[in-house]
Amino acid sequence: MTNITRLFDFPYYQLEKNNIPDCLVTKYNGQWIKTSTQEYIDQANAISRALLRMGIEKNDKIAVISSSNRTEWNIMDIGILQTGAQNVPIYPTISEVDYEYILNHSEAKFCFVSDEEVLRKINLIKGNLNFLKDLYSFNEIEGCNNWKEVLALGADQSNQNEVEARKDKVLASDLATIIYTSGTTGKPKGVMLSHNNIVSNVLDSSPRIPFEEGTSRALSFLPICHIFERVILYIYQYYSVSIYFAESIDKLSENINEVKPTVFSVVPRLLEKVYDKIYAKGVELTGIKKKLFFWAINLGLAYEPYGANGWWYEFQLSIARKLIFSKWKQGLGNNLEVMVSGSAALQTRLSRVFAAAGMPVMEGYGLSETSPVIAVNDMRNRGFKVGTVGKVIQNVTVKIAADGEILCKGPNVMMGYYKDETLTNEVLVDGYFHTGDIGEVDAEGFLKITDRKKEMFKTSGGKYIAPQLIENAMKQSFFIEQIMVIGDGEKMPAAFIQPNFEFVKEWAFRHHFAIGKTNAEIAIHPEVIKRIQEEVDTVNEKFGNWEKIKRFELTPNVWSIDGGELTPTLKLKRKIIKEKYIALYNKIYNE
Repeated sequence: MTNITRLFDFPYYQLEKNNIPDCLVTKYNGQWIKTSTQEYIDQANAISRALLRMGIEKNDKIAVISSSNRTEWNIMDIGILQTGAQNVPIYPTISEVDYEYILNHSEAKFCFVSDEEVLRKINLIKGNLNFLKDLYSFNEIEGCNNWKEVLALGADQSNQNEVEARKDKVLASDLATIIYTSGTTGKPKGVMLSHNNIVSNVLDSSPRIPFEEGTSRALSFLPICHIFERVILYIYQYYSVSIYFAESIDKLSENINEVKPTVFSVVPRLLEKVYDKIYAKGVELTGIKKKLFFWAINLGLAYEPYGANGWWYEFQLSIARKLIFSKWKQGLGNNLEVMVSGSAALQTRLSRVFAAAGMPVMEGYGLSETSPVIAVNDMRNRGFKVGTVGKVIQNVTVKIAADGEILCKGPNVMMGYYKDETLTNEVLVDGYFHTGDIGEVDAEGFLKITDRKKEMFKTSGGKYIAPQLIENAMKQSFFIEQIMVIGDGEKMPAAFIQPNFEFVKEWAFRHHFAIGKTNAEIAIHPEVIKRIQEEVDTVNEKFGNWEKIKRFELTPNVWSIDGGELTPTLKLKRKIIKEKYIALYNKIYNE
C-alpha cells in the first residue's frame, strides 16, 4: 500500500484501494461529468509533464484562482505538487490590488484562472506582475490560453521518468502550498504549509469523520482555496468518497437535490440561513400542522446527545423525526448523514436542532496556520458535546496560556509566514502556535472557544467585552442578519446592526406597516427600529449589565464579501466596518 507522506500520494492510495468512477464530478453545460481515480492521476501526470516542458523548477510557485470548486483545480493541484513546485490558491473575490500583492509576493510563474471575471481582474494588473510568464483559463475564453493546451503539451509520455524523479525528491518536510489569509486587517499573510503539515492533519482528523470506505458521496461548495475545504477534499480522497462540486452557492439547493450527498462541509452562516428558511416556512403553516412543527422545533432545541434527556424525550423525538424532521432531511437530498462545520462559532441551537433532526453537525476548530484542524466533534464514542468544538485530534497538543489564549503544538503547525520572519517569531514561541483565540478545556477534554483575543476590548470603565458571544446571541433573532459590537475605550458597548431585510419586509407586510421600499428607508423606519430594540432587549437579559448593548444603529446596506465588510469565510472585517459607518459610530457616542 502507498505510504502517504506527500499530498500527491492520496490519489495513488485511492487507486490501489478503489478506482472509483466518480472520483471527481463537475457539471458542464447541464451535465454532471465524472472523472475516475485513474483519469485523475493520468491527467495530473500530463500536467506535471507539461510543467517540466514549460521550465518549472522545484520550489517555483503556480497560482490557481477558481470562482467555484471543480475537477480541474484538483488535477492542477496534484500536477503542480508532483514537480516539487508549490500551488498558491487565491480567493476569487478579493480585489485586484490584493491579487497584485499576492502574485508578486509569491513570485508566481504561471496563473490558472477559472472564468472571465477572474481573468478581467488579472488583466487589469497584468502589467504590474513582475514574475508571471503566462496565464491559462479553465473555461474557454477568447484571447486567453486554455488549460487544455497544457494537458495537450503533456500528452507525450516520454518525460514521465523525469516526473517520477521529481516526485521521488519531494520530501514530507518540503513546502507544499502558501495560503494567503485574507485577514480582517492589513496585507494578506502567506501561511507556508508543508506536505507533512497537511498530510498529518488529514490522517489525524480523518478518524473523527464517520465514513464507510467507498460508499459516501460528498457535495463540495466552500472555497477550496481555504485550507478547511481543501483538507476535507483530501480526507474524501483518503476514504474514496465521491466528490461532486456544486455549481455555485446560488444553485446549492438544486445541486443538493440532484447529488443527494451523504456529507458536506458548512460554515455557520449557511446553516443559519437554511434554518431561517425552514422556520419561515413553519410560520406560514396553520392549525395542527403549525402546532406540530413548533412542537418538533422546541423538542429539537432541548436536544442532548446519548439519550441524556431520558426515554420519554427519545420517544417523542422518534415521532418528531418521522412527522417533521424527515421533511427537512428530504429538502437536503434525503441522504445527509453528517455535516462538518468550521470557520466560525456555531450557535448551540443549530447544533441541537440539526442533531435532533438526524443530520448532526460536527463542529471543529482550527486556523490556516494549523493546517487547519485542532479539534473536532465526533458523534461516536461520546465525542460530541454541544457548545464545544470537540476534543483535540491525535498527535496535537493544546494548552491554555495564563491569559486564556489557546496554544497549539503538533505536526500540523505551519512552517511560518512566507518572507516574514518577524511575524513568524511573534506567533511561534517554543514550538507552540499562539492562536489568538481565547478558550478552555473542560474536565472531559472538550475544547470550548469563547472569543478572539484581538477582538475583546475594554470599556472606559475597565470592563472586558467579548463581542463574539454577544453577536452570536443577537444573530439568533430573525430580524438581525449581521451585527458588530463596538465600544473599545468607550463608556458602554453598542452595535451596528444589518437587519435581515427580507424577513423585515415579510414582517411589515403581515402587520400592515408601510416601511418603505429601499433598504435605506427600512433602516431608519421607527417601527423597524422599535421592533429590533425589542429583540436587543430580550437578548440583553442573558448578559451582565456592563455587557448589554445600550445603543445601536441600523446599517442601510447588506454586508458582503464584495462590499468589503466580510472576509471570504464570512467573518467581520471590524476595522473596515467601523470606518465605513464612522458617522453612525459618532452618532452613538457623541449624542
